[in-house]
This record gives sequence, structure tokens and C-alpha cells, in this order.
Amino acid sequence: MSRATPKAPSVIEQVRSAPGTAVKAAIVDLDGVIRGKYLSRDKFLSAVKPGSGGGFGFCDCVLGWDVNDQVYDNAHAVGWHHGFPDAKVRLDLSTFRTIPWENGMPFFLGEFVKAEGESETPHPLCPRQVLKRVLRRAEKLGVQPMCGMEFEWYNFAETPQSWAAKHFVQPQPLTPGMYGYSLLRMSLHREFVRALMEELPQFGIQLEGLHTETGPGAYEAAIAFGGALEAADRAVLFKNSAKEIGARFGIMPTFMAKWNPAYAGSSGHIHQSLSDGKTNLFYSAKSPRSMSPLFESYLAGQISCLMDFGPLMWPTINSYKRLVDGFWAPVKPTWGLDNRTASFRVIAGSPKSTRLETRCPGADVNPYLAMAAVIAAGLRGVEDKLKLTAEPITGANQGGENIPRSPRTLIETTRIFQRSAIARDWLGAEFVDHFAASREWEWRQWLDGVTDWEMKRYFEII
Repeated sequence: MSRATPKAPSVIEQVRSAPGTAVKAAIVDLDGVIRGKYLSRDKFLSAVKPGSGGGFGFCDCVLGWDVNDQVYDNAHAVGWHHGFPDAKVRLDLSTFRTIPWENGMPFFLGEFVKAEGESETPHPLCPRQVLKRVLRRAEKLGVQPMCGMEFEWYNFAETPQSWAAKHFVQPQPLTPGMYGYSLLRMSLHREFVRALMEELPQFGIQLEGLHTETGPGAYEAAIAFGGALEAADRAVLFKNSAKEIGARFGIMPTFMAKWNPAYAGSSGHIHQSLSDGKTNLFYSAKSPRSMSPLFESYLAGQISCLMDFGPLMWPTINSYKRLVDGFWAPVKPTWGLDNRTASFRVIAGSPKSTRLETRCPGADVNPYLAMAAVIAAGLRGVEDKLKLTAEPITGANQGGENIPRSPRTLIETTRIFQRSAIARDWLGAEFVDHFAASREWEWRQWLDGVTDWEMKRYFEII
């Protein structure tokens, strides 16, 4: 399902007649965090006025700092040495929504562009532009990637103030114990659940399902399938919206990949298929597996190129704490038929439902970059007409015993990514170098930190 694209004059008239005098505008940084501002209605109308050059300025620091607003010291494209000028943000009028929990305030997503005289080009570091670059290449291949995301996450009875007062240890889970698919647990917080189910669709984020996962305060949501760009927009907005809605009820969601070693991690599964605008090109009635040759090449590409795009699917230090044997998260580039222990789960059924579920990413991904990664890997298989030579695993990784497991650290995947000719081809060399620098920075912050694990292990004994 995808939203109808509104026409610009209609959008502008709706903003003119909206309650209040402000518009909310946002972009997404390298880590998938929404950064934005409130614009006056007049400023918005000026930014989208035809023939005026359009857009508005937004400090490019958001492409040059980390999740704690610390500036990278190893980046070349953005940084103190450039003076952090404004970059131009172009609002995408097709992303128009109104925020039901903010009295119907208009909302727009935007993307960075580079202004060069009278012309504009996509900003090479902007995550939304990186995904659009991949989608333009898909268009040249005559296919339309369709995607949907599922997120697992944990909810806590905390506020930013209470969490800081605890010195960021021992958060209070929303509910106790392991109780997956529990209507009882959800009914204990029915107002929060109802707000998610009713208000998110009003904000253009249609949920197909919502249930508790196995873990204290753990939930999972499936976001409706649609065109890849729309699906990524929904996924980005879902994470931020769950936090905004949760705050009303004294609930703090976290999309960390692994908050506690005793419990399963949180995933960010990506469902994909390719369409010609009418037909699901992954389905074939002639195949005993219902998989078309195109589907097999797409899957072969993902198996082959998983490591080329590793830090886009596991972007944080914490991502790799989820990649533990025996804890649901797949740790090898394996595929299987409706097998949840594989990285690539083939769901082969009807012409409508046949698709690939890439299960290895965590909930901490930047949806734009994770979708760009899986689609690029798959389309590389399509371009090169790769054959699916690997056999599907069965049971608990039977058949995958001799396949090397994924790296366990961010710096390992970052080095592979930075050297990858495939990543540079699909995502652009400037982006690869900058994102690799940002991950190397993140790794160094971890190396400099002293953790509670070290204090417990060494403080008294050593």
C-alpha cells in the first residue's frame, strides 16, 4: 500500500488552511535520527514558492556529527574546516502529512541538495538521496523495488529525566517477563497501544500488525508494504513517532539492537520484492519454489554482497551485541524457505505475497541506508545475472555449518565497506568515505570509554 501523491497546489492550500501558524520540517542524519525545525507558515510558503529557487538553509553539521552531537574529527566533506555553512534543504511535498498529536500541524520531510549556480544536484551525504540514487538505477533496469519494514523494540517506564537520574543504568521495563503475543500485556497499556494503532495511520504510517515480543516490555510492529522510498519514510517516522507518542504515557521506547544480554535483540527486518508497476516479478508459477529467475539473482546478489554493505545494516557498536549465536538474530549470509534462522528468508507463495525478508539488520538501522544497501546488493545480482548456487538451510542452520559468520565488530565491517568497489559503485565514493569515517569515529569513542563491565570485572580484583 502506498499513499497517493498529493498535487503541489493542493498541498499548499491545505497548509494555508491548517490550524496554527507553523509547519514542521525534518531531515534525517547519518544515524537515522530525525533532525528538524518549526517553520512559520510564511517561511514554508517562501521555501516552496515556484520559481523562487526554493528550499531553506539547514546547518550541514547534522551530516558531520554523531548521535551525541559530537563533531567527527576525521571527516573531509563536512567539518570545522568548512565552517559548517548552511546547506540547502528541499522539501518533498509528496511527504505531506498532518500530525494528529500536534493538533493537525503540517509536516514535511526534506533532503539536502547542492546548489551550483542555477542548478541543483543531490547531496552525496544525504541518506534519503543515497536511497534515491539506488532507486534511479533500479528504474534503468525497469524494476520498482517494493519494501516494508518490521521493527522490534523495548519499552520502559522512564522519561529522559528519570533515565538521566539513574545514571543510565537499570531502566524499568514497561511489563515484566517473557510473554510474546500477549493480549493481556498489551491491555495493561491499552491507551498507548490504541494511540499507536489509531494515530500512526492518521500520520501516514499504516501498521499491518502490532504485538508483544518475547521480552520484558518488548513489542513488534509491521509497517505496510509500499514503494521503497515511501517505505523508508514511514520507517524513519515510525521510530520517532513511537517515541513522541510514548512520552505522553511516560513510556520511553528504545530501538537499540541489544539493551540487555539476557534478552533477544531488536530487529529491523526488511521485506522486498520487485515490480514492473503491475506484477510481482519475484513470483513464478513454473518454479517449484515459486521463485522467478529474477528473484534468484536478486537473492544471490544479497548473499554475495552482504559484507560489502555491512555497516549500513549494523551501524553501531551495539549492533554487534545482537549478533550472538542462538539468540534469533542470524549471524551468517544464509537463505532458507520460510526459515527464520536464516539471514534471507524466502516467503514464496501467491503472486501477491512472494517476497524476500532480509532478517539480519537490527532496529538501530537508518532505514534509508539499510534499504539502499539491500536493494543495491540485490540489484547487483540482477545486473550481473548471478545464479543462486547456495542451497537453502533447513532447521537450525543445517547446511550452513561451513559458511563463515558475520564479523563481530563495527570496525571490521567498516573496513570491508570502505574498500568495497561495489559499495562505491552503488552509493558513491564520497558517501562511502564519509560514512566509513563516521563509523571509525564511533569505534574510537567506544575504545576510549570505560564500561560498567570493566568496572565490575577489574575494579576490585586487578
